[in-house]
Amino acid sequence: MVEATRTALQGAYAPYSKFRVGAAVRLADGRIVTGSNQENSSYPEGLCAERVALFTAGALSDGGTPIALALAAENNGKTASVTPCGACRQVMAETEMRYGTPLRILMCGPEEVRIVDSAQALLPLSFELPEKA
Repeated sequence: MVEATRTALQGAYAPYSKFRVGAAVRLADGRIVTGSNQENSSYPEGLCAERVALFTAGALSDGGTPIALALAAENNGKTASVTPCGACRQVMAETEMRYGTPLRILMCGPEEVRIVDSAQALLPLSFELPEKA
């Protein structure tokens, strides 16, 4: 997954911030879905790599369950440490609720990979899904 995130960086479109992010989502069946950040001059109309990858995984018609997400970043061409933004943390938390399983998060820095076992650890007070009537 770490290698997949670094490869996904190549698809980033970050002409404004120069901060490129790649993400990879592992599905329960072993498939990996990737994404990269996509900026737009009409800020904040771009999308983060984590959301691109998770939304792509969610759009798959076969219902693959996301079980892990890795992300890596470059700032002006140099490997950088990265943690998910608040919006991405909420999407990760809701992904856990949607599929009923924890989403392991790997944050790949220049010298280490920081791992948390659930999005809940990154956003303990997330919005919750409404109860079904």
